[in-house]
Amino acid sequence: MNGDNKIDFAKQRIIDLRRIIENHNYNYYILANPSISDYDFDMLLNELIALEKEYPEFITPDSPTQRVGGDITKEFKTVKHRYPMLSLSNSYSVSEIKDFITRIEKSIEGDVDFVCELKYDGVSISLTYEDGLLIRAVTRGDGTQGDDVTTNIKTIKSIPLKLNGNYPDIFEMRGEIIMPHNSFSTINKEREDLGLQVFANPRNAAAGTIKLQDSKEVAKRKLDSFCYFMMMDEGKMPFKNHYESLIAAKKWGFNISNFMAICKNVDEIEEFINYWDENRKNLPFDIDGIVIKVNNFEQRDLLGFTAKSPRWAIAYKFKAEEAYTKLISVDFQVGRHGTITPVANLEPVQLAGTTVKRATLHNSDFIDQLDLHYNDIVCVEKGGEIIPKIVSVDRSKREKTSKKVVFIDKCPECGSKLIKAEGETAWYCPNNQGCPPQIKGRIEHFIGRKAMNIESLGEGKIEVLFDNRLIRNYSDLYDLTYDKLFGLEKIITNESVDNISSENTIRKISFKEKTAKNIIEAIEKSKSVPFSRVLFALGIKYVGETTAKLIANSMESIDNVIAATTEELMEIDEVGEKIAISIKDFFSNEENIHIINKLRSIGLQFDQCKRQKGENQILLGKNIVVSGVFSSMSRDEIKQLIEDLGGKNVSSISSKTSFVLAGEKMGPEKRKKAEALNIEILTEADFLEMIKK
Repeated sequence: MNGDNKIDFAKQRIIDLRRIIENHNYNYYILANPSISDYDFDMLLNELIALEKEYPEFITPDSPTQRVGGDITKEFKTVKHRYPMLSLSNSYSVSEIKDFITRIEKSIEGDVDFVCELKYDGVSISLTYEDGLLIRAVTRGDGTQGDDVTTNIKTIKSIPLKLNGNYPDIFEMRGEIIMPHNSFSTINKEREDLGLQVFANPRNAAAGTIKLQDSKEVAKRKLDSFCYFMMMDEGKMPFKNHYESLIAAKKWGFNISNFMAICKNVDEIEEFINYWDENRKNLPFDIDGIVIKVNNFEQRDLLGFTAKSPRWAIAYKFKAEEAYTKLISVDFQVGRHGTITPVANLEPVQLAGTTVKRATLHNSDFIDQLDLHYNDIVCVEKGGEIIPKIVSVDRSKREKTSKKVVFIDKCPECGSKLIKAEGETAWYCPNNQGCPPQIKGRIEHFIGRKAMNIESLGEGKIEVLFDNRLIRNYSDLYDLTYDKLFGLEKIITNESVDNISSENTIRKISFKEKTAKNIIEAIEKSKSVPFSRVLFALGIKYVGETTAKLIANSMESIDNVIAATTEELMEIDEVGEKIAISIKDFFSNEENIHIINKLRSIGLQFDQCKRQKGENQILLGKNIVVSGVFSSMSRDEIKQLIEDLGGKNVSSISSKTSFVLAGEKMGPEKRKKAEALNIEILTEADFLEMIKK
């Protein structure tokens, strides 16, 4: 094949791959009906990426490769909206909805249909399409102008880059960017592991994500979207009503919710509201109400707008679950990276089926915004939050002698002067080598399941060992002996922030014969943990499990990591400047180097063992969920075996799951879901027999 023919072939293959990939994206994200395995999809995408890299002249803005991110946006350009993004009038009672409908019926002759939709708790977005291509995505801003976040929005796979079918030449789609619950939980767990402030709710997380400078980071957070409103110039709308326009938009490629209904009267609207007020907890994302719109476009034109909102639509807001109680005191807790977290101690109050005694206060700015005083009567809310939070103060009931809550300036544990990093809201204790909660927190992280997996040391035992001066850092764990452990005991009171909405527990920790033996065995076994997990276990700030694995694969040894420059570290995938600087800071500390040298002499793995994929790739292209406890090997060993045999480990069961590998004590909900989807469930014996064949 000569040069010209090769280029022509590449160009046509790129065009074909784009069409095939976008079709699979549509089937998966819009129709929820995947027609290809994850493995096969990844192979198609990788082929397209490789071709576009070789022939960059054929890259276009609508290519599926533009979703993976990588572009950096230092400043988001302000853009004036073609059509103002007005807000909706809010209502909080069905009687207000009845008044709204009465006003509509008095203004319009004939029958009026209403479309009821879910009110997504996310970030409003305006998407502009020209000739079927997404050319701009703009936030709501002040309603007149917003920020151009097109680069970041392109990473959201439920937003089409190129439309299919008979679409208008130029139009806008309005929608909501949301963060699903599973993405939210994953991100907050990672932030917690890295010592970062967790997001208060999915809405805040979504808002923060779409304004990140690095679109690659946006892509990793797996945002989603729903579109709910089409706009174009006067006289251009090809549809008679709103419902028809959304059905057409779904065919073009937009993610339109299936949870909408045409209602004829207030009784049907009330039924829709009541149903979703009860069932919203079953959705995989947050909603905070219902939107009611006049369906017919001509009737909308007759009704018109006020200065702030349309007269033909209204939002019914669900009432957040809240309760009033008294603030007794404030504790200041110290995390393993020194982050100071204020926690409110409250008079016990019933909220959402639990007794709440504690609530997060986030940071010093949050306390100042509330103007919080001791003995205040506060409103505690439990809506879309992970843990209860104080949302307001009833100042009319404030005692004249009450004192203002003032954020501390010294560490409550070691007395060190607190510091605040530039651009951050959190305060930190800088005494990372001498502050007890930081030391214990790092050791607890070190023994964790995804790190060194020293299971027998959990449940408060680290505190007992620390208080008995047997450990002062995680390398001291390897100096423990049976004689040092046997007979130790202590009464432990659990008052951590993780138990905000539950009773504090008092337990007796005892190191009996079996416990002591199990701990020594688990510590010895941890010496075989691979380098990537050892690196994660060290507890370097901002270095999570995935990042540690990427660093280990790239650098191959701890010595190479220590010797690497900031620039060399930043060449590793997913390692930005902040992470690179944190790594250099960690290894510039002589105490940390001393601990690593001790761990090395003990026999921990500080070199990457290069695994060779076996010739047997029997699980190639299969998505496998592992659940339960296994007798022949650990779960991590089973997952590694699956990868070596070409399979892919996935965490949740879906229609794309090939089979579930079930050990003892498999989660009942997972079994139930697998059976409902007719997914094959293999026992440990079945699996071993399969791979032998």
